[in-house]
Amino acid sequence: MTAPLPQGATIGILGGGQLGRMLAMAAARLGYRTVVLDPAEDSPAAQVANGFIHAAYDDTPALKKLLQQCDVITYEFENVPVATALSLSEEMSVFPPPEALEAAQDRLAEKIFLNTAGISTAPFLSVDNDDDLARGLERFSGGVLKTRRMGYDGKGQRVFRSADAGAHEGVFSEMGGVPLILEALVPFRREISVIAARAADGSTAIYDPAENEHRDGILHRSTVPAHVDAGTLAAAKQAAIDILGSLHYVGVLGVEFFVLDNGKVLVNEIAPRVHNSGHWTEAACTVCQFEQHIRAVAGLPLGDTGRHSDCVMENLIGDEVLRAPELLREPHLMLHLYGKTEIRPGRKMGHFTRLTRS
Repeated sequence: MTAPLPQGATIGILGGGQLGRMLAMAAARLGYRTVVLDPAEDSPAAQVANGFIHAAYDDTPALKKLLQQCDVITYEFENVPVATALSLSEEMSVFPPPEALEAAQDRLAEKIFLNTAGISTAPFLSVDNDDDLARGLERFSGGVLKTRRMGYDGKGQRVFRSADAGAHEGVFSEMGGVPLILEALVPFRREISVIAARAADGSTAIYDPAENEHRDGILHRSTVPAHVDAGTLAAAKQAAIDILGSLHYVGVLGVEFFVLDNGKVLVNEIAPRVHNSGHWTEAACTVCQFEQHIRAVAGLPLGDTGRHSDCVMENLIGDEVLRAPELLREPHLMLHLYGKTEIRPGRKMGHFTRLTRS
């Protein structure tokens, strides 16, 4: 794609969750149509898209149908099969590039990519059996054990605070007998994230870092500005720019960091998509992360990332969504519900952002 998509063109979105929903809404504001493909019949994005294909991500006839209806394709989460993205990219532009999916889907490959690109992470090692785990726990005096694939929102993780004798026994089997990665426990002061965008021409746009608080492995609150000094801000933004360039990226990327006591940053993980910790941009910036992503994949100029307000974004998890009526009474608050009909513990049902003047 060498020229911007014309008005009325169609953007395909792999994945129909709330991120796909907000991408479809942003695309509509810019005059584009959207078609969503998702295995779930009641996907939130299907409620606002122009078209919906109810199918698995490896359904060949469905993918052909998607290609027939679209002018460019993107995705809303990183667990879309790489093979699907690669196959589609042979026929049409797919942004972000499938290589970014490949780097982010396997935590071991992700860490190796980051270190090769000169980006610092916590020490790590591959775990393929209980003996590997025992050696790793001894080396790191504990650690965070994670499945290498398909984990999110704290799923597929186990924390070891020490290398107690026998702590490793049977764990590999308990974790499903799948490839694992052990990461050293990092004594960080806080967690921050950067939402960054890159266009096909190499231009970049970086939002102010958000300071994040998690509960039970799920993001609870993002606060902007983050309580970090100028040096830390600059280092986090530069790391995001370096990652974008290394991946020849097009679209929005989320980068999560640990901030150490000395102000240095370590990358925790990358997400090749719009990101939960960037939802605040919807209320506090003229151009939110969702519009920024659509601009990038459509070949439009990237937008201004400046914010007009300080803010705090909070997720509504499970039955917290029942707070919606009382939240709507508050001034300077933007509420966004995802249209999910079934409330379940741990399920993201919506979010809200409280604004204060910066």
